[in-house]
Amino acid sequence: MQENAGIKLFALNGNPKLAKKIADQMGVTLCQASVKHFSDGEIQVNIDDSVRGDDVFVIQSISEPVNENFMELMVMMDALRRASAGSINAVIPYYGYARADRKARSREPITAKLIANFIQLAGADRVITMDLHAGQLQGFFNCPVDHLLAIYTQAQYFKDSGIADDVVVVAPDHNGVKAARNLAELLKAPIAIVDKRDDTRLDPQNAMVIGDVKDHKCIVIDDLIDTGGKALDAGLALKYAGASDIYACATHPILSGNAAEELEESEYKEIVVTDTIQIPEENQIDKLKVLTVAPIFAQALTLIYHNQSVDTLFSKKDNI
Repeated sequence: MQENAGIKLFALNGNPKLAKKIADQMGVTLCQASVKHFSDGEIQVNIDDSVRGDDVFVIQSISEPVNENFMELMVMMDALRRASAGSINAVIPYYGYARADRKARSREPITAKLIANFIQLAGADRVITMDLHAGQLQGFFNCPVDHLLAIYTQAQYFKDSGIADDVVVVAPDHNGVKAARNLAELLKAPIAIVDKRDDTRLDPQNAMVIGDVKDHKCIVIDDLIDTGGKALDAGLALKYAGASDIYACATHPILSGNAAEELEESEYKEIVVTDTIQIPEENQIDKLKVLTVAPIFAQALTLIYHNQSVDTLFSKKDNI
């Protein structure tokens, strides 16, 4: 699009496929920069295009390898600041370390706050991210944060595919009730809760499911799937409670360890995720359905670049 002609969009190694989709949606070409690693692991960044006085957007998910991708973002923003960029906007589809957002026990760091400090210290004027583990993380920043949501894309998929008919939205534990309620409101569906109170694995035959799921389709929703333990427990608990077709829904597919393999053999008919994290080929199982969030980011970046409100991105309830 001609309206975005002056924007400078850079992609690092965290999720180049999503960055390319965002650029295509915006009608722009990704700017040229090389990110190299010395033999000892040190990162070197060279920016090939002039950015003096420009509004620059750097797209980088802080996903595996987490520390390497995070340092790439830090070095890139420092290079942009020293190259006199007009503004530096960190586009972080997946914000790593977000789960370390409080002191749950003595002598424990709040790493999510530390990461926020580093991002600002490196020169970020704004952060654009999606589905933080806790929305309160926005308060860790002293710069503007645009917290985008994948729930509208997810809800639209479930409606279009017919899954939303006679469905119950399920929280895999008590912490997930808010997300379940939000999706249920969009799908005009009831909610249920798997009574999981700690990190130990559930005994599915004796697990309690709060709510009526018998003979209903169920969607288990969470912000991310890491080891898959919580999702697997929820799927088994729902099976023993008499649910019919069971689906999983999450924004960030971390899928560490044997998660992908176990989910492929699980009770789930389909696992719906987004492309905030680039999924390696070995984890691209048959049950995985990947929705792209590129249109959401493209709209947000366009609105931000033109100093317009992003409120329209959070007002799609009536259009689903």
